[in-house]
Amino acid sequence: MDNYPIDVKFNDKQHHFEVGEYLHHDGIRCKYRVFEGGKFVASFEPDPHHYLHICQNPAGLNEELLYLLAGEIETHHPHGNNDHIRKQKL
Repeated sequence: MDNYPIDVKFNDKQHHFEVGEYLHHDGIRCKYRVFEGGKFVASFEPDPHHYLHICQNPAGLNEELLYLLAGEIETHHPHGNNDHIRKQKL
């Protein structure tokens, strides 16, 4: 699968990330790997409800920034099993 860009603004700074999704994660390797400027900076793993959790943070990024990034990745891959919740809010 190709990587895709995600931009996140945090503390008045725009971050340009590239996210790669790895379909064959196995609990040892993380499903989403994140790069900034070509450097591996973080990775995320989905829980059973498809919400992302920090798996690795080798760049030492601020956790708030990582939570914003996780939210953007989740938006890029909507949770298919929550359609009933979205319909109730309409």
